[in-house]
Amino acid sequence: MDQLLDKAIADLSERLSVGRSAIEVLGFEQVTWPDASLGCPQPGMKYRQVPVDGYRILLRAQGRDYAYHGDGRRGPFYCPTPVSQAGPPPDPRAET
Repeated sequence: MDQLLDKAIADLSERLSVGRSAIEVLGFEQVTWPDASLGCPQPGMKYRQVPVDGYRILLRAQGRDYAYHGDGRRGPFYCPTPVSQAGPPPDPRAET
């Protein structure tokens, strides 16, 4: 976990051109993302609709919150437009 936090803090520090001490860690949590977008879907992209074990890091700098997402293969990466808390994937057999 410390290594993941360190990477996220380093990225945000560089992104905002601020010292690492100006960044506050608000949280780190293990999540199961509902699909391969890891809670950060990009317009026009399609993602495998399978649950993915991962994590979410929340940082604060300059009075603003920043989300970083990841899983065992990717991350942490900055997510400018995170979706709500990951949960179980929708049942593909359910009628809409």
